[in-house]
Amino acid sequence: MDQGLIPRRYAKALYEVGDKRHDNEKLYGLMQSLADAFVAQPALSATLANPFVADSDKTSLLLHAVYGADIDAADTTYVDFVKLLERNKRVDLARAIAIAFIDLYRKEHSIYCVRVTSAAPMGAAEKARLEKIVGEHIGNGTMEYQYSVDPSLIGGFTVTVNSERLDASVSNELKRLRLSLIN
Repeated sequence: MDQGLIPRRYAKALYEVGDKRHDNEKLYGLMQSLADAFVAQPALSATLANPFVADSDKTSLLLHAVYGADIDAADTTYVDFVKLLERNKRVDLARAIAIAFIDLYRKEHSIYCVRVTSAAPMGAAEKARLEKIVGEHIGNGTMEYQYSVDPSLIGGFTVTVNSERLDASVSNELKRLRLSLIN
């Protein structure tokens, strides 16, 4: 079975359960925390895939990845989900399931992930102006902005909305100029 299909099926099932329990908004935040934990701790994936680590330890890792020391505040839907993964020997797919759930939630709620990379940190006025322009371009929906700085852009910025990209960087203009001079 396709490794992408299994996580999507689990994500869809979790979404449906969350919908019935009115937990999807909370689950969305938890799945983002889980996905972030995999980025922050690259060894987490290897540990979950390790057959010599006990399943109960893997479950504990997934709970602590989201809740940290505040494990007593654990949401029952998320705990049930993690236990289901343990029972079905699918704990190693937790990251892929979290990403699939985030994608599904965003699609169902018209949430757009907007990544802005600029050559230098942007001020509040610049951000507000850019967010207004992006909002007008997209129309209906909610935007989640992520800002980062990449000095290699030399100047300007890039904006990526889902899979659509606008490159208004000086480095891109220089690359275009060089290509036009070569041809």
